[in-house]
Amino acid sequence: MMAANNETGVIQPIEQIAEVLSSHDAYFHVDGAQAFGKLIEPLRNSRIDLLSISGHKVYAPKGIGALIVRRRGYNRVPLQPLMYGGGQERGLRPGTLPVALIAGLGLASSLALKEHDGRTGQCEAIKALALDALAPLGIVMNGDAERVVAHTLNFSVPGVDSEAAIVALKDVVAISNGSACTSQSYEPSHVLTAAGLPDNQIAGALRLSWSHLTPEAPWDEIADRLSQLSRR
Repeated sequence: MMAANNETGVIQPIEQIAEVLSSHDAYFHVDGAQAFGKLIEPLRNSRIDLLSISGHKVYAPKGIGALIVRRRGYNRVPLQPLMYGGGQERGLRPGTLPVALIAGLGLASSLALKEHDGRTGQCEAIKALALDALAPLGIVMNGDAERVVAHTLNFSVPGVDSEAAIVALKDVVAISNGSACTSQSYEPSHVLTAAGLPDNQIAGALRLSWSHLTPEAPWDEIADRLSQLSRR
């Protein structure tokens, strides 16, 4: 289960799922790429058996990640290697460990925890400015607005096609109509399609994301250009 969706930013009910699985033997794997360093307590749930994380999401060097595995008592999760060779990582992954990248991930993780409240507050402030500027356009949120991470917005503007919006805003802000993982695909978002949203809403979906390091964005100009498209 994703901890937070990479397109909509919607936080999944990890704690409730963990409760349902409390007396079940199934192994619970959480994809924490979008949430690690941003959602703290849900990812500390003792019922999570495996947690995968990506270093660059918390400003570690690119090319490093981790699979965190929790024992059940004295029993290890029965993982099998994808590659075979040396005995590193208890036989799970052969090869020389990238010590510098690992150290970078460790430091980045420590800073993400230490600075969590400040980073989240900054991201929430950016989101508030964005929503204030975009609200007059009658935007429709793609996903439960009450369960979205602080650094992501996925919305549609009535009457505006996402491709047209990307072109109109290319000299103002980097904006997408899906995740970076699917940026080369022209198919409708499988996430929004699976959510059962109307075709016109999916066709107009725009995704914005930022961090606590993002400089002030020209939200009024962004809203104005989108408004001009909606009037055409």
